[in-house]
Amino acid sequence: MTAPLYNTDILRLAASIPHHRRLPDPQASVEKRSATCGSRVMADVRMDKGRLADMGLEVRACALGQASASLMAAHAIGLSADELGQARDRLAAYLSGEADDLDFWPGLAVLAPARGYPARHASIRLGFEAIAEAARAAEA
Repeated sequence: MTAPLYNTDILRLAASIPHHRRLPDPQASVEKRSATCGSRVMADVRMDKGRLADMGLEVRACALGQASASLMAAHAIGLSADELGQARDRLAAYLSGEADDLDFWPGLAVLAPARGYPARHASIRLGFEAIAEAARAAEA
């Protein structure tokens, strides 16, 4: 592990993922996998009045994927499916170099060093992708 990519903040986030348990009665569940590294995130959601009311995550990913899922889970409750989809898209745009702003989601700056490691991007996106898709599916 290199210091710029894996640091104490990343490891702390990876070890403390909020909502790190499956929901017993979700309205929707989505599993996302990275073909590159095998990381996996399962997201369960319950929506109420168009907003994320509860969520559960099962995260089997590298420390970067776990840290990203931790940040997502810490701030996703109360957001709409559209807002979660926008966050997913903005994270993808940042990682691909199409945008430079990380201010759209609290704490994401800790993942900035990973931008230069494209093989890690899929794992970093998994939590955001899974929760956005699950929220959209629950609305349908």
